[in-house]
Amino acid sequence: MKNGLVLLVLVCFLLLLTAGCTGTGDEKTVLKVVPAGSLVGPFEEIEAGFEASHPGVDVQVEAHGSIQCIRQVTDLHRDIDLVVVADEELIPDLMYRPIEGGEGNYTDSYTPFATNRVVIAFTNQSRYADEITSENWHDVLSRPDVVVGISNPMLDAAGYRALMVTALAERHYGDDGIFDAVLGDHLRPNVTVEEKDGVTSITLPEVLKQETGKVRIRDGSIFLLSLVESGGVDYAFEYLSVAEEHGLQYVTLPPEIDLGSAEHQDRYRTVAVNLGFQRFGSIGSDRVGTPVVYAVTVPNSAPHPALAREFMASMVTEFEKGHEAWPAPLSA
Repeated sequence: MKNGLVLLVLVCFLLLLTAGCTGTGDEKTVLKVVPAGSLVGPFEEIEAGFEASHPGVDVQVEAHGSIQCIRQVTDLHRDIDLVVVADEELIPDLMYRPIEGGEGNYTDSYTPFATNRVVIAFTNQSRYADEITSENWHDVLSRPDVVVGISNPMLDAAGYRALMVTALAERHYGDDGIFDAVLGDHLRPNVTVEEKDGVTSITLPEVLKQETGKVRIRDGSIFLLSLVESGGVDYAFEYLSVAEEHGLQYVTLPPEIDLGSAEHQDRYRTVAVNLGFQRFGSIGSDRVGTPVVYAVTVPNSAPHPALAREFMASMVTEFEKGHEAWPAPLSA
């Protein structure tokens, strides 16, 4: 009887010890994903599908502007499992460099998976909504009473692409006043524009502000939506998929300037934006015009690299299927 009691106590002790080591079984592995803001809608579906097939995983999605997504790893040193940006060239420029105080680079590879294009989004309440077209959009946006929205080019790829599109429009339409009338004259400190060897270079100040009420800036293009919908801005430079997802009206732009066509990539490269951040001076401060291509990477510091790559593979496969109001598959 005594031996049986001792055995029972020993078994209970082992069970408690095992429970302490493994948890109750209700704890989940947290997978932290930071995507570009224009991917918020698609990632809601991708997250739900992955968690359904992986009941032990909690996918936590935190959207930012593309540059801010990368800074979560490189500047803030957070434990992020997956970084997804709207400009594939940001990854090698900003992450193919040594980890501060560590070994190796922040990442050494990335996977491109989708494309998009820039449009001008608006609502029925926008000023001159019944007049704007794919050809006269720059005239409408230049009018003094029209309020234009862009995302912060220091933080978000859609922001510096708005500058690129407007600069490219000058050559396309043969009007060298478009950039200043739509954006340049309404930003402070001054934005410097130079022409050299066939390339238009736009240099931004360290801190960019809108000077008048004509141009309004938000940290990411996704944050412009509430302004458009409430009438806080009349027109915003947005991605096609975002405008469609949120039911906004929009005018498409000529493929020569909308950054959505590989066929015109040489033309796109005739414009560049210098971000102005001093700390970017040696690691890719110049953003050169290229077609919009989304890319994903697993940082070398990811807490769950194997699981992150599994999520990435599932995500890429989902985009390859093609979905309405999503960025287009890379093969499209």
